[in-house]
Formats: sequence, C-alpha cells, structure tokens
Amino acid sequence: MLSSVKPHDVFTTSNTHCYRQIFEFANDAMLLIDPFLNQIIDANTAACKLLGYEHNELLSINPSALHGHEIPALIVFTQSVLDKGSNWTDELSCRNKQGALVAVDYSAATFESETRKLIVATLRDKKKLQILKKESAANSYMRKGISEWKHIENIFQQFEHENQLILKAAGEGIYGVNADGNTTFVNPAAERMLGWAAEEMVGHNIHDMIHHSKPDGSHYDVIDCPIFAAFKDGDVHTVDDEVFWRKDGSPISVEYTSTPIKDRGNLIGAVVIFRDISQRKETERNLHTALAKVEELRHKLEMENAYLQEEIRSEYNYHEIVGKSAAIQHVIKQIELVAPTDANVLITGESGTGKELIARAIHQNSARNERPLIRVNCAVIPRNLFESEFFGHVKGAFTGAIDDRDGRFELADGGTLFLDEVGEIPLDLQGKLLRVLQEGQFERVGENKTRKVDVRIIAATNRDLKQEVANQEFREDLFYRLNVFPIESVPLRKRLEDIPLLTMHFLKRASHKLNKPDIRLSQGDIARLTAYNWPGNIRELENVIERAVIVSQGGRLELDLPKQETHLINANPNATIMTRSNDSDTIMTRDELRSMEYENIISALKESSGKVFGPGGASELLNIKPTTLASKIKRFGIDKAAFRTSSR
Repeated sequence: MLSSVKPHDVFTTSNTHCYRQIFEFANDAMLLIDPFLNQIIDANTAACKLLGYEHNELLSINPSALHGHEIPALIVFTQSVLDKGSNWTDELSCRNKQGALVAVDYSAATFESETRKLIVATLRDKKKLQILKKESAANSYMRKGISEWKHIENIFQQFEHENQLILKAAGEGIYGVNADGNTTFVNPAAERMLGWAAEEMVGHNIHDMIHHSKPDGSHYDVIDCPIFAAFKDGDVHTVDDEVFWRKDGSPISVEYTSTPIKDRGNLIGAVVIFRDISQRKETERNLHTALAKVEELRHKLEMENAYLQEEIRSEYNYHEIVGKSAAIQHVIKQIELVAPTDANVLITGESGTGKELIARAIHQNSARNERPLIRVNCAVIPRNLFESEFFGHVKGAFTGAIDDRDGRFELADGGTLFLDEVGEIPLDLQGKLLRVLQEGQFERVGENKTRKVDVRIIAATNRDLKQEVANQEFREDLFYRLNVFPIESVPLRKRLEDIPLLTMHFLKRASHKLNKPDIRLSQGDIARLTAYNWPGNIRELENVIERAVIVSQGGRLELDLPKQETHLINANPNATIMTRSNDSDTIMTRDELRSMEYENIISALKESSGKVFGPGGASELLNIKPTTLASKIKRFGIDKAAFRTSSR
C-alpha cells in the first residue's frame, strides 16, 4: 500500500519552492525514495523521460519493481547508502516502461525529512555518459591542436594508400578504426559482406553500426568489445564465433582478428580482418544433425540386433506354416488378405496353436517386412515394468534405471509389434496403450518429451476378450482397436489331417538337430498321433516328436504319448487329476472344459497346499508357466490362501 506522504510534504522549509524547482528541473534524472516503504515519493521530469513513464505512473511503481531482475544488488546498494549516508554504483539497470533495461550510473544520498529518512537517487544513462566522454576526448584532441589530428590522419592515409591494392584484392573483410572507435577505411570485401558502402561507414563508430548486439540479440557493451580492446591493451584479439550485423539488420557469423596500430609507442587504433563463416556454421550444424541421426540409427540398430539375438536364443517352435486342411487354408487366405494392409490384427486361439507363426507370416508378407517384427510376451512382464517395457525409460527414472532404454514401440518403429498374450496387460496401462494406437505418440518413463512412432499392431490371446470386456477386465475401446481383423488359430484336434505333414516337418528338423537322419515314421505312428487329442496343440506335437527322436534306436521312432487327460497335462504322477476317457467320440462343451480345468487347478492347489511357484508348486504339478497359472487362478476367482492349511 502506498504511503500517505506527498512530495510537497517533504519540502517543508521556507525554501520549499526553490528546492522543488532545483529538483524538478535538474538535468539528471532524480528520484526521491522511501526505502522502508519501498515507495517512490517523487520523480523529476528527467527521470520520467529516462524511464518512459508519466509522473503519476512512476509514483505508483515500487523501486524494487524497476529492478526486479537484480533485487539482491539493489538491497545491498540501498543498505550501503543508509549506513554511509551516500554511495555510488554503475552495476544496476532500470527496466523502462517498454520493458527494456537501461544501464545507469547511480549516485544516492540520504535525506532527512521531518518524519523519516529518505534517499535522493540520481540516475545517469551510461550510454549517454559514454557519448559525453567521447565528446570530451574529442575536445581534448582539439585543444592539443590540429596538427596532432593531421598527423594521425596522415598515418592512416599513408597506410591505406600503400595497401590499397592488397585491400581490394583480399577476400576477407578488412577495416580500420581509430582510438575513438570510428572507421577509417573499409575494403570492398567488407562492403560486400556487410552491405554498407565505405562512405557510409568511414567516420562513424563501427561498434554501433555492426557490433552492437550479441548473437542472442542482447546488448553488446562497447567496454566488452575485443575489437576496441586491441587499441587499449595493445594485444591482438582473436574471436572465432561472433556475429556482425548487416545494414539490413540481419546477422552474419564471423571470425575476426583485431590487431593494434602504434605510432611512436602510442596506440592509435586497430585493423580488423574478418571472414564470413555462415556457410561453415551451417555445414557444421548439418554435420552435427547428420551425426546425431547416425548415432540414433546406430543405437536403434544395436537395440534391434540385441533383440533379434535374444529372439534367436529363444525357443521357436516353427518357422513356416505347415498343413493342407481346410482350416489352415482358411487361415492362410486371411493372412494373404490382411498382410498388405496396415490393419491391426487380433489372433485368438488356444496355447500352442501357432499364433506367433501367423503373426510372423503377416509381417513377412507386408510392406513393413524390411523392418523388424518385435515380440512382447505380456504374460511374463512384471506389472511394475509394463510401461518401461513398452515405452522405454530415461536414466534415473526409477531404481535400477542406470541408462536410457528404448521401449518395444521405438524398436518396432516402421515395423510390426506383436503383443503376445495381450489379455495379460494390466487394466491401468491399457489406456496408455490405446493412446499410442490412436495417436502414434508416447512418452518414456521419466521423460516429458513426446515421441512419435509408426507401428502396426498384431495381438494374440488365448482368452475370450469379449467376456473379459463384459467382466470389465479389459477395455472395450482397446478391444475394438485391436480386433480390426480377427483371425482364429485353429487347435490341432480340428485339423487332424495336417498331423502327417506336421509330423514329417518336425521329424526332419529334430533329426537334423540331433544328428539322427535315418529315423523312419510308420503308418501306425501316424494312426497313434492322429488318435490323440493334443491338448497342447502343435507345441505338444513338436515336443513329442523331438522326445521320440532322442530315445529312438535303430531308425525306429519311439513314440511315448501321454495319457489322455484334461486340457492341463499333469507332470506329477502322484498329483490328483481329473482325467477323461480316450473315447474320440466324446465331445465336451466349453463350459464342461472350463469346469474340468477349474477342478484340475483346485486339485493341484490342494496337492501343493496353495503353493503356486517353485518346486512342488501347482504350476510344476500342472506343467504350465507360473504366470499363466496365476492368471487362470485370478480369472476363476480362486482363493489360493484357502489351501495353505491343507496337508500335503
């Protein structure tokens, strides 16, 4: 709040009018300040003119507001004035009404009014002071006599005459300045680069014309100018990255050398040689951009290569689709239809039916086949690492993030991302996944930068996602975004006619891998394989064939088919299991299969006393992955803690 003190209250002596006249019409800007109330009590006309404010406007502004960018320095100066009674500084700047900084010379002294201690501050524009100093120096030269001026002029004229041909032929810009900073000569190259004619520059202050501002547009104080420093300290000054300003106001990147000129031991000026480095700077910028791009691509290729090496080390069940059944031919037809497009594909089907093989076939027949197919098994990613796995993270984003890491979306940019077991993605992350599918944008964990990707999504699941949506366990909008083109991966029991071809395919591969090339397959073997129900589908068939090749002797395939059991094959003979007959005519409904699967899990949990993971756990008894079993337990709503009191 402003004080009630008025300007006329301060001047209370009999000479009030006289003092007021002196204050008002002083040539220098003056402010009367109450430092304790942070208030301008009065300001003269020169102060209003210097700062660009009307009188009433200036009185409504706090002194600290004029120095908002340097409050600490203002406080130090004010305290010094109050302690000493007066002080001076040239390190403060005021901000005028237009927002520009005005560098000022401050002289201040305390003033005792009848009611309080005030400060009278005198402000002098430093630029105007410099001009006055130059005028004073010029007058000093004039007092020394015209002969001294003529002598200096003759030196420059002689220098220009003797070097005129060199100056005109030189490719670099060259100009001379005298001790006042005024231009004495300019060569043609400098004229071409700066856009000024020589006659426009000679006799004028060169700093004010071409060197007044820094590259960022801020004021370049003449006292910091290396060019002028040369004829003050007598040293050669070289600068390799600054700007001069052309006549049209545009900047030109330059490097220059300012060399002092001496006459009879006195510094009388300098010669400046400069060259335009704009093209070189542009080339350097382009090179840095190109190198950054190369580094980015190198890093990306390294990540892709590391991923592909990891994939090579992973267990692949097959590399091509094998079969001639109507079911598999229908799948191939669907692949041929959707592969050339960028449509998202949702592959459904039981575990082990070859959903990943279908995804690879779609990618290999698409326009994206020169970029990688990146696979993410959503069932094995820890819940707290899903976002990092998908979108990557920056160093320090969380404990263990020791370096920047690309996510799977970045690795798949321009290619295809295969989301295996997509139903395992946590509900709270599904919204972020949907955003990437809709907008092609994401942020790494711990980073605010938005990145763009062009990725085709192929998802796979053995779950009934429609039911998951109905149960509010999967987002409906994400389901429809993924399910643009659905493909069902047919279980092996529905394509029994493909078993002979698949068996031969796996037998050939296993024989080569295990160096047993002479193993034969009989019609009886085919009959046994065809009669089996294959709850583990193609993956189980391949395992059975490889195991048979391992134990085979004398070229005869030794098949050892498991007993016909429920969809969950039990690896522990001592475990309680739900079995079904080998009657191939028995057809079970989906609800019956789910009921048997539920009962089988219950039996395994009873046997393991509620233990899911590790040796003796239910997942080991059922011969399935712990994460898959945990997902099924959650889906069935089974409380595994209820079995922990049971004895084994």
